[in-house]
Amino acid sequence: MQHITQPGQADQTINKSRFIAWAEYCADERAIAMMLRRMAGEHAHAHHLAYAFRVRTPQGLVQRFHDAGEPSGTAGKPILQHLEGRDLVNVCVGVIRYYGGINLGTGGLARAYGNTAKMALDAARIGPFVEMQQIRLVLDYAKLDHFTRELAKLEGQLLDKQFGEQVTVIATLPACEAAGLLKRYS
Repeated sequence: MQHITQPGQADQTINKSRFIAWAEYCADERAIAMMLRRMAGEHAHAHHLAYAFRVRTPQGLVQRFHDAGEPSGTAGKPILQHLEGRDLVNVCVGVIRYYGGINLGTGGLARAYGNTAKMALDAARIGPFVEMQQIRLVLDYAKLDHFTRELAKLEGQLLDKQFGEQVTVIATLPACEAAGLLKRYS
């Protein structure tokens, strides 16, 4: 699986209709809703905002698409096919259409939405998806610096520290490294 590490954008005009796509990392459906609201606000006079997304949740992979009033299967589905083809997760691609007065037909619409989404994905930076796991540990003060350095080497992140008789830390790190780290510091 892969995910977007840097957003991508594309803009093209086909038979007087302007298509603008934005591909972005979205960790959950809330982030997707925020992205789509932002796009709709920036393009308030657009005729259509079609989108597709794939998000990994504890219950599994959730993927959806929306045709935004275009004929069924001509807008959101071609976008989703590019997400599936690249095995992307935690990503949303929205495509805005300003109607130019010329009907493109169902095949033309599907190609226009799909190709604009592909262009945005090509412009984005894509990297491997690493599933993260959150852990909670109680450490002696003497082990805190060593733990912090080891966490950084594993590309983890310290989320919270609470100081008392010992230090309670909450961190996130690649799930494949979590068990080993917990074993070394428990």
